[in-house]
Amino acid sequence: MTGGHGRVPGGPAHAVVVGGGLAGTTTALRLADAGVRVTLLEGRPRLGGLAFSFQRGELTVDNGQHVYLRCCTAYRWFLKRIGGAHLAPVQDRLDVPVLDVGTPGRPLPRPRLGRLRRSALPVPLHLAASLATYPHLSLAERAAVGRAALALGRLDLGDPALDGADFGDWLARHGQSARTIEALWDLVGVATLNATAPHASLALAAMVFKTGLLSEPGAADIGWARVPLGQLHDTLARAALAERGVRTEVSCKVRGLTRTDEGGWRVETDGETIDADAVVLATAQRETHALLPQGALDEPGLLLELGTAPILNVHVLYDRPVLRAPFFTALGSPIQWVFDRTEASGLRQGQYLALSQSAAQAEIDAPVAELRARYLPELERLLPPARSAGVTDFFVTRERTATFDPAPGTARLRPGARTRAPGLYLAGAWTATGWPATMEGAVRSGFTAADAALTALGRPQHHPLKEAA
Repeated sequence: MTGGHGRVPGGPAHAVVVGGGLAGTTTALRLADAGVRVTLLEGRPRLGGLAFSFQRGELTVDNGQHVYLRCCTAYRWFLKRIGGAHLAPVQDRLDVPVLDVGTPGRPLPRPRLGRLRRSALPVPLHLAASLATYPHLSLAERAAVGRAALALGRLDLGDPALDGADFGDWLARHGQSARTIEALWDLVGVATLNATAPHASLALAAMVFKTGLLSEPGAADIGWARVPLGQLHDTLARAALAERGVRTEVSCKVRGLTRTDEGGWRVETDGETIDADAVVLATAQRETHALLPQGALDEPGLLLELGTAPILNVHVLYDRPVLRAPFFTALGSPIQWVFDRTEASGLRQGQYLALSQSAAQAEIDAPVAELRARYLPELERLLPPARSAGVTDFFVTRERTATFDPAPGTARLRPGARTRAPGLYLAGAWTATGWPATMEGAVRSGFTAADAALTALGRPQHHPLKEAA
């Protein structure tokens, strides 16, 4: 049916947003805040896209650990807009515990702790003291890091040539040893880019490090949800949408999209036909490609060339506490980042650790038994209390297409928000945001798509980042 969910002659403009991840939810909120009537359609039974929660018995599990930085002003706006900023606070100052267990040929007798943390001094002195005492690099390697950081700061992010170069080659040309790349550059880069330095576009890597580490002292302070992601990206997001009058439909698969004779759009779902003045496709690139009408993009096939990269998440429950810090990262081990999710998950006894393994192409399809045999001994190497603790549960979540592949040359594959079809727009972390595939990039894409639609509809607009704290 079309009925009351379509365009109303003489009434307020109607927009349909397809996709209820962070990009789609942001788009819907921005449009509704500007007075547009909005229908949000999501194929899954919940909102949140790839940053969601599910139940495993009495445990509430995030599909993967997601963090953001203080410099992520768009995602911080999103949290504030849905009333969830206090549930995902940022640490007072960047402080990352880094545990080193040595190399396979030269294991350390006990894990060696180092820290990456900042002071209140201005950039770049805010990290100088931490780098000077970082035990995982030699004095010469620390000096080389300082020189490379200064060179990185001089790069022009607007230079298109950066996208064709790989970050690993740039680091090698600037005197960074394999150990330095492992103990510093990839420590940050793999988690934010979902790729190791040789497989990452220099443009995206430079954006991450210049924005996060070289823009202002507190830019890299880390924030993360102290509650399940579903409470933020689904429950609170739905409430915010409802408060603005957005009609939200989940488990609603969009089957087609066509132009109407009146110049609007007709959206076909399994249960109804919806007419709209504007449509925003905030879906993954392959799903977007399947829905795009002919001629909407000059080269729609580029969406299929934009590759994806996986993230593996390993979940371990112990019968007693084995970690006192909220998180740490590791060197000399296949383990990358480990987070304590005990309180957020609702676990009443013991401790729940979540291991986030980015750039996991080599083991994304590995059997659970194989992963258990690999990661439990590693946790015992890093956390001696785990050696005497009992494992009460071990399971794995796999996001095979967690992010787009940030490889060199990726920029030409990422379309902007506007298409050649009037009234049709694109959103998603994979679009041309200038950011890697992060929650920040997703929200920014929603800003851009909504602003493009509002401009075409003749609506006044105020960019929220100018108001974000």
